[in-house]
Amino acid sequence: MTGQPKQAIRGRGAFVNLPNRFEEIAFEPDGDWLDEEQPAPQTKYFKDSSKTIITYNDSPDIRFDASINPYRGCEHGCVYCYARPTHEYLGMSAGLDFETKIMVKEDAPVLLRKELTAKKWKPQALAISGVTDCYQPIERKFKLTRQCLQVLLDFRNPAFIVTKNHLITRDIDILQEMAQYQCISVYISLSSLRDDLVQVMEPRTSRPQLRLKAMRELSAVGIPVGVMIAPVIPGLNDHEISSVIEAAADAGVDYAAYIMLRLPYSVKDLFTQFLHEHFPTHKTKVIHRIQLMRGGKLNNTQFGKRFRGEGIFVEQTDKIFHNAVKKEGLNQKPHATNTAHFRVPGNDARQTLLW
Repeated sequence: MTGQPKQAIRGRGAFVNLPNRFEEIAFEPDGDWLDEEQPAPQTKYFKDSSKTIITYNDSPDIRFDASINPYRGCEHGCVYCYARPTHEYLGMSAGLDFETKIMVKEDAPVLLRKELTAKKWKPQALAISGVTDCYQPIERKFKLTRQCLQVLLDFRNPAFIVTKNHLITRDIDILQEMAQYQCISVYISLSSLRDDLVQVMEPRTSRPQLRLKAMRELSAVGIPVGVMIAPVIPGLNDHEISSVIEAAADAGVDYAAYIMLRLPYSVKDLFTQFLHEHFPTHKTKVIHRIQLMRGGKLNNTQFGKRFRGEGIFVEQTDKIFHNAVKKEGLNQKPHATNTAHFRVPGNDARQTLLW
């Protein structure tokens, strides 16, 4: 990419809109344009008219087969987000477009009820936020995640959630009831305990202390909750693994996991810009270590390695993580959900067959 913006945009993870790899035409700002102070782009919301809500994958790296995402794009603006390139399928950019042009699936609860009722549905755990965060800011208004959770509770179909937002505590009433049927598991994603790092790397997420507060509130009422350290960035936040696990354990979690940084497609450029702007003295070190983990590249798409990486830094990270988990007594039992209580409301015949 040509040119480097001189200043980050307050409240945004990306600096610019990078070219879409599927489009032949792209806007390329000149030097004078970059020198001018640009107004912060406002978030816009668009109706997504998808006809289905449950999506499936057959990746050997992913622990779930089916997922739902009420929103496409994410206002949280995490600069490293691996989902950014999905906006390119919509003809938009993985940069600012991803965090300022949000597609809203207003029919998500209705579609979910329809698909869970269908005879072809095989009860299984559904991942929520497999791509974008289901508790991003606009959820306060639309409440699509809450409505989807109510549908899942009606069917007693299990689900697990990954989120960076304290807003999940709004739905404790539904989550607590789902927990009675072993139908829910929650993971609060926490990459750092440093407000200054989170503020620029994950600009519109809940701050670390609020995420820890969410863990305490969820665990206090019996909702299974764990901490997801994601992403681990060598040379930037990897030294915090033990302290994050300790803080999360103090907040009541009983499970911990981590995922190494992934930089697919144009996310590599966005993340490099981020380091150049916010952590110039760390840039060379971070990039070098990422390359050591990714076979000399900034990204490796090979199954079995893309989430984990390889090499000495991965081995060291594993050791630090497992020692911290052992010290805090976590991961003694998995966050097990099951389909034993699945039912189709008002359909006694099918309910009998499933039991």
